[in-house]
Amino acid sequence: MNSNPHILVVDDERDIRDPLASYLGKNGLRTTTAANAAQARDILAVHAIDLVLLDIMMPGEDGLSLAAFIRSTSNIPLILVTAKTEDVDRIIGLEIGADDYVPKPFNPRELLARIKAVLRRTSEQAALVHAPDASGYAFGQWVLRTGERELVDAEGVSVALSTGEYNLLVAFVTHPRRVLTRDQLLDLTQGRELAAFERSIDNHISRLRRKIEADAADPRLIKTVRGGGYTLAAEVRRI
Repeated sequence: MNSNPHILVVDDERDIRDPLASYLGKNGLRTTTAANAAQARDILAVHAIDLVLLDIMMPGEDGLSLAAFIRSTSNIPLILVTAKTEDVDRIIGLEIGADDYVPKPFNPRELLARIKAVLRRTSEQAALVHAPDASGYAFGQWVLRTGERELVDAEGVSVALSTGEYNLLVAFVTHPRRVLTRDQLLDLTQGRELAAFERSIDNHISRLRRKIEADAADPRLIKTVRGGGYTLAAEVRRI
């Protein structure tokens, strides 16, 4: 069985989709392609996909809608690829839970580097959370089950997290009531490879607050420390 990472390339433009899939294949990645969201949904239902490269602008169901579906049903890493460069599209994509954002036209070599960086962070975090002494952490009304890579509320309802959101939450629960700078958070989340993407720290925290805070505008769990960074202002209990 081929153990190389399996990448799903979703793009309605065949002259982009096929050459990109070929390039990734020549560089050690398995690829499956989809020309639209419907095809992508069918593929995701039957294949174990390790990362999705997703074009935003597609006829029919667009990439943002598909990204929202993927993030609500799984933690598969997402990289958005689009010709649009407006801030609103980038922000919406990141808020949905994308792990990176690459505008067209892109350099295939740079895109490959970003794919490998996201896959590396995912793999490293998966190895970390399966450590036998870290089955889960309880804080506030939440439980982060690291063995299952799952966040659940007081009623046991699971909340979907992107890779970036999950990595940040692990950093916070393992360093409660400590002020963590952006640089420290990058290091703790194995994100130093994406230093140019440092803005993702603030975006991930903003999204995380919307998921775990009673009022994201007045956060009680993840607090901003002026001139310092962020801190998890809650008692954490290992379970």
